[in-house]
Amino acid sequence: MASWHDGEPEPERSSLVRMYAVTGGRTAPRNGLAMEALVSSATSAQLGMAYPREYRAISELCRQVRSVAEVSALLAIPLGVARVLVADMEAEGLVRVYQPQHEAGRPDTRLLERVLTGLRRL
Repeated sequence: MASWHDGEPEPERSSLVRMYAVTGGRTAPRNGLAMEALVSSATSAQLGMAYPREYRAISELCRQVRSVAEVSALLAIPLGVARVLVADMEAEGLVRVYQPQHEAGRPDTRLLERVLTGLRRL
């Protein structure tokens, strides 16, 4: 850390600025990724240092199946950023995404109950 004033450490840059850089400024995924979509790690190995720390955190967290909303909440990152990162990781084959199946435009009630239960546990 560089010193900036009277020997005090320089304050860390905003994590939102980092999120903006990691997502390339995107706030929505390239494909439609629902916040209730379920995510699991596609590999049992830990991701190496070649990947951003957010990718490594998501991969580790998703060793248990989680919804995109849970990923966002547990990692304290905005939902839009979580959606972008998960979609990018899916495109690279790092995670598997299970999109909810909607019947006649309506979400599956069982899925919504599971998401609600997960959110309550947070």
